[in-house]
Amino acid sequence: MKKNQKNQTGQETKYQLAGWILFVICAIFFIASSLKNHDLLAFAGGVIFLIACIVFLIPLVGSNKKSGK
Repeated sequence: MKKNQKNQTGQETKYQLAGWILFVICAIFFIASSLKNHDLLAFAGGVIFLIACIVFLIPLVGSNKKSGK
């Protein structure tokens, strides 16, 4: 039973990591669009969004390193 729970937890972590990576990609496109349109407010929002995504990624990446994955 524990092996199944551990496998399920690992799979959930992979989905969360993939989701956050997609959010980072979206933030990068948002920043690029704001730079193209010379929109300072959108640029600031994109940078803040990118930083927030990275902050949420840190525990996921850290937990993968600790578990030996």
